[in-house]
Amino acid sequence: MTSPLPLRCTAPHQTLRAGVAALLLAGTILTGTAVAVERPVLAAPAADELPGRFANLVERVTPAVVNISTSSEVRSRVMPLPQFPPGSPFEDFFRQFEPFMRNGIPQRREVTTLGSGFIIDPEGYVVTNNHVVEDATDIRVTLQDGTQLDAELVGRDPKTDLALLKVDADEPLPFLEFGDSDSVRVGDWVIAVGNPFGLGGTVTAGIVSARGRDIHAGPYDDFIQTDAAINRGNSGGPTFDRDGRVIGINTAIFSPNGGSIGIGFAIPSNLAQPILEELKEKGSVSRGWLGVQIQPVTPEIAESLALDEAKGALVAAVTPDSPAATAGFRTGDVVVEYDGRPIENVKDLTRAVAATAADTQVRIVVLRDGRRKTLTARIGELDESTDMASAAQPGAGSEDLLGLNLARLDDETRARLRIDDDLRGVVVVGVDAGPAQGVLRSGDVIVEVAGQAVESPQDVARAVSSAREAGRKAVLMLINRQGFQQFVTVDLRPA
Repeated sequence: MTSPLPLRCTAPHQTLRAGVAALLLAGTILTGTAVAVERPVLAAPAADELPGRFANLVERVTPAVVNISTSSEVRSRVMPLPQFPPGSPFEDFFRQFEPFMRNGIPQRREVTTLGSGFIIDPEGYVVTNNHVVEDATDIRVTLQDGTQLDAELVGRDPKTDLALLKVDADEPLPFLEFGDSDSVRVGDWVIAVGNPFGLGGTVTAGIVSARGRDIHAGPYDDFIQTDAAINRGNSGGPTFDRDGRVIGINTAIFSPNGGSIGIGFAIPSNLAQPILEELKEKGSVSRGWLGVQIQPVTPEIAESLALDEAKGALVAAVTPDSPAATAGFRTGDVVVEYDGRPIENVKDLTRAVAATAADTQVRIVVLRDGRRKTLTARIGELDESTDMASAAQPGAGSEDLLGLNLARLDDETRARLRIDDDLRGVVVVGVDAGPAQGVLRSGDVIVEVAGQAVESPQDVARAVSSAREAGRKAVLMLINRQGFQQFVTVDLRPA
C-alpha cells in the first residue's frame, strides 16, 4: 500500500496579502497615481453551511441506533502436539496448548462479533450489514437504554452487504427515516453514530468527501465516502444528514492500521431502501438478468471502434438463449441507453438491469457499426450461481505474431486446456516481448480480430495486417479468458 502524500497548504493571510498587493498594483497602473483601495472582504459562510451544534439532532436520533452482538460456531482442524525428546525444554512450553491440539480432530469454538444497526420501523425492524450477522447462530440487539432483545434474521443480501433483523418489544420502538442520498453533495455535513470497538453509542461528524465510490466490494458499489470517524464496530450504523435523516449505512473503511484515518464508506440510502423493502416482503432479493458480459469502453477501444467518445458498456459476449440473445444483441455492441436512461459506464448498466423486475420489457439503445439501434428485451431473473472455466496451460505447435505464440484449437489442445467444443478461435500458448505483452496471457483464446472471426494464426496475421494498412494505431481483439469474453486492444505503433 502506498504511503499518503504530504499535503501542502498556503496560509490564508499570505493569500490575502498577495491579493491586496495585486489590486494596489493594478490601481497604480490604471490611474498613474496612488488610489485608496478597499481590502477584499471574504464572504461569510451562509448560516446553513456552518456546523453549529449537533446536540439536539443527536439527542433526537440516537434512541433508534442500536448495538448488535452475534455469536457463531466455527470448526477448525488443529495440528497434533509436536513430539520432543524426553527432557526437552520445549515440551513444557507446548504442553500448555495441548487442550487445543487434539490430534487434528476438528474443534468447535464460538466466535463473537460486534456491530451497529438502526431501527426503521416501530414494530422492530432493524437494519445492519450482512457481514455483521453472516453465519450467526445468535443475534442480540441492545437499545440505548440497555435493553437487550433477541433478534431474528429476516433476510440478507451479500451483494450489497445489507441485512434486515426483527426484534419484538412490549411497546413501539423509536425509529429513523431515510433521506434522499441522491441530493447529498460533496462538502455536506454528515453525522455517524455507532458502536466502535464495542464502546457503545458514539457520535462522530464530518463531511461528504466523495460520491459514487467503487471500492470493489461488490458488483453494485456506489458508496458515499465521508471523513466522519468510522471504526470497527461502526458497521451497519447510520450516517445522517443535518435534518436527522439516514442517507447512508456505514459499511467499510480504508485503513492501513485498522483504525479510522478519515476514509469511510456508506451504502447510499436510495440504493438500500428497495433492497430492504424486498427483504422485508420475502426475505431475499431478486435481480434482473439480461445475459451479456460487458466491459468498459476505454479510449483505445473507442478509437478502434471509431466511436466519438469513450462512453457506454461494451458487450463482450452474449449468453445463448438469454434475454439479450432473443433481443438480437451482438458481440461488439455498445450499450448507450437503457429504458430511457443514458449509460455512461459498466456500473450504470449493471445497476439498471439489476433493479429491473423480471419479465419487464425494456428498450435498449446500442451503437452498432457506428449507428444507433434500438433493441427490445424482456428481462429475466438473475441466477446467482456462476460457472467458471478451468485455467488454461500453454501448448505447442504454434506460430509467432505480435510477440504472441499462437496455435490452432484442435481436439488435443481443447482437451488439454479444457476448452469447450463450441468455442472457435486461436489459442495463445506464449507471450514474448512485444506489444501484446501484459495484454494477452497464455491460455487466452482469440475469437475475433478487428471484428473478424479467426480460426488460425494466419487469420490473425491477415486481420492485423489489414488494420495496419487502414492506419489503425491499435487492433481490437475479442478474447475468451477462462470462460469469460472481453475486448482488448494491442498497440500497432512501432516501439
